Amino acid sequence: MLSNSLMYTSYFGFTENPFNLTPDPRYLFLSHNHKEALDHLRYGIEERKGFIVVTGGIGTGKTTLCRALLAGLGPETRSALIFNAFISGMELLRSVVQELGIDMPPGERTQKDHIDALNRFLLETFGKGENAVLLIDESQNLSEDVLEQVRMLSNLETEKEKLIQIVLVGQPELRELLAGPSLRQLDERVMVRYHLNPLDPRDVRGYVEHRLVVAGGHGNLKFSGRAFKKIYGYARGNPRRINAVCDRALLVAYTREKHTVSAGMVARAVADLKHDMGLSSGTRSPVLRWAARALLLLLVIGLGLGAWRFGDAAFRLFSGIGEEPPLQEAAEAPKPPAPLMMDDKTSLSLLFERAYLPPFPDAPDSEERRLGLVTYTFPAEYYVLLKKTFRVRAAEQAPGTPRPLYLVIARTRADGAVALDISEKERPVSREFILSNWGGTVSWIFASPKASAPLSIGMRNGVVRRIQETLKAIGYVVDLTGVFDERTQGEVSRFQADFGLMADGIAGPRTLALLNHMREEGL
Repeated sequence: MLSNSLMYTSYFGFTENPFNLTPDPRYLFLSHNHKEALDHLRYGIEERKGFIVVTGGIGTGKTTLCRALLAGLGPETRSALIFNAFISGMELLRSVVQELGIDMPPGERTQKDHIDALNRFLLETFGKGENAVLLIDESQNLSEDVLEQVRMLSNLETEKEKLIQIVLVGQPELRELLAGPSLRQLDERVMVRYHLNPLDPRDVRGYVEHRLVVAGGHGNLKFSGRAFKKIYGYARGNPRRINAVCDRALLVAYTREKHTVSAGMVARAVADLKHDMGLSSGTRSPVLRWAARALLLLLVIGLGLGAWRFGDAAFRLFSGIGEEPPLQEAAEAPKPPAPLMMDDKTSLSLLFERAYLPPFPDAPDSEERRLGLVTYTFPAEYYVLLKKTFRVRAAEQAPGTPRPLYLVIARTRADGAVALDISEKERPVSREFILSNWGGTVSWIFASPKASAPLSIGMRNGVVRRIQETLKAIGYVVDLTGVFDERTQGEVSRFQADFGLMADGIAGPRTLALLNHMREEGL
């Protein structure tokens, strides 16, 4: 593939491959979202806000954004970039000291030695009117112990100013991690936050053309308007996926000796990519292959599992939300259909009314019951046939439109879906309608008891067997034993990795919620 890429690069007159997946800051396309994210980062650093958190789905350009940020910092700002988050607290300190160019005496040094040296360096830097930045990429992989170490670094400060600005960049589960009770002190110190969304359909053309220009293009290669629509339909605004499909489309155009990339060429590129991923090679079960063909990029690019707790007070809060006066059976004049898009509380009320909430007989009905609204983005190359009611967060609308808006989906169909309007009437919607309003995430209600322990190796119960049944139905290799054995642990880990979860092989609330939404009857 490398030789082919080199050949089409020369054929189209590029000096380099315009769609490399490496995070080169020269290729950063400042969409509205990316510009806002960069502005938030610069503001947090220049104003010495201490903690800054930027999150975004897989492939949304977080790392490229970080490289562009660091490349744009002036000589008065010293920076340390940590890109391997699977490290210990001591390894973190060593890396920070090394990245900042701090000299340490030879020999074995303790944690206190490193912190003292870092503190002296930061005080000297501050005395010269300079700043210091620590940026940790893939921060969702940091352990709680290391995050606590990071929090302690924020204690390096003067009476009025933070000596080091700490930027945590990671996938959406980073927000969930920070929201946990054990990291509450760190979360409360975060002064600047931003979530990076995918590109919208209007930005895709600008993104592609920007990369063509940076790679040395002179306008002799073009993409048709329908080709851009096909690219968005496949990539959903995810830059990494845009790069992948455009790279393959250019190869198709090269082999056909064309200088205009058509929608058909993009469709061929998409088919090739799916084949490479095994979605049409027969390596998955018939159920999953059927689901992929049926949904055809319909809905589930983002799934997720964050935690949101509701007790009795929440039920009282939502009990009156979204209630509409009964419709007159015989209206004097036809009424326009009720809106499909609705606000957060109204859509959430519909989810509560229609959600399947599995019983937990060992937990009381109030204090020991937790209801979580799960939201998580996962790679678009996987398609899941959702079994229960869920809501789709809409894309940005016109300025001034109340945010956020949601579309509640009762069930999916091959040609689209059946949605609920605010009067709870079912109305068919097309795939095109959903895609044109797609905002990147879906969410639904999932219930689990607070005290429920995650399922791990050696455990035996009915939920384990139902997990095994679900995994087997979608193409994973497990035995239906009801025992969480080594094979089950391995396949749970593979499932988690496939869908963008932390692949620890433990079926915790997030993994259970995703598996639960793949079954009609629930786990």
